[in-house]
Amino acid sequence: MRAPVWTPHAGSYISLCMSLLKRLFSGKPKAVPFTAELAPDTPFYVVGDVHGRMDLLEKLLAKIDAEDGAMDVPLVFVGDYIDRGEQSAQVLRHVHGLYQSADRQVICLTGNHEDMLLKFLEDPAERGARWLRYGGLQTLFSFDVGAISDKSSEGAMEQARNALEDAMGPELIKWLEDMPTSWQSGNIAVVHAGADPAEPILDQSPRILKWGHPDFRHKTRSDGTWVVHGHTIVDQANATDGRIATDTGAFATGKLTAAYIEPGDIRFIQA
Repeated sequence: MRAPVWTPHAGSYISLCMSLLKRLFSGKPKAVPFTAELAPDTPFYVVGDVHGRMDLLEKLLAKIDAEDGAMDVPLVFVGDYIDRGEQSAQVLRHVHGLYQSADRQVICLTGNHEDMLLKFLEDPAERGARWLRYGGLQTLFSFDVGAISDKSSEGAMEQARNALEDAMGPELIKWLEDMPTSWQSGNIAVVHAGADPAEPILDQSPRILKWGHPDFRHKTRSDGTWVVHGHTIVDQANATDGRIATDTGAFATGKLTAAYIEPGDIRFIQA
């Protein structure tokens, strides 16, 4: 039996089919819209990045506490209590006091700036310069640790570390070390920096939750989980495509923001 002979017409038809298939399967997938409703187990407040602005934190907490039933609602901090602002020590001690109080449920998450402080305590010679450039200098000064810069010698860095350890005390340091990287209520997760949209929150590394993921702001989650976060400064706090941004740049803008989240609704409070 002779093999079939393809005519030019048949060849063109095959080519057209192959071209259509290639376009069908090689095109970019369409973005899936995020349609999940806000469904926390209970209403709660989330406070954005404080960054050493004790003055703003006091005003914001006063606004929250003035609301009906506020003391019965969990209060969640997204981290970055320190650095850049001049009152970092005061902020840490105040939030630690809130955490220890039996008056309300307070959840304190860790951020990348707490991570840098702890790394400085572990290895000041290697980690000190970077932390100081990212705002650690203000934190040291708030604990009355001076005579240091990112150009200081290894010996000076170690002396500053020792002085900071003494000023903070073991209880405050242990509290920072034990801070969780996420908290969840219903279909809403709170983290510091963001999350990999392709992975469940509980499966993600602490580094991603503290420092962020490149796809976080560009891809929507498909599991219906809302993610509340700080870390990235926005002009106005907002809820977009399953992401709730709370960092309004308190240290630079003078605006510290909290979100009140309840089933089906969210509103923002600002000082």
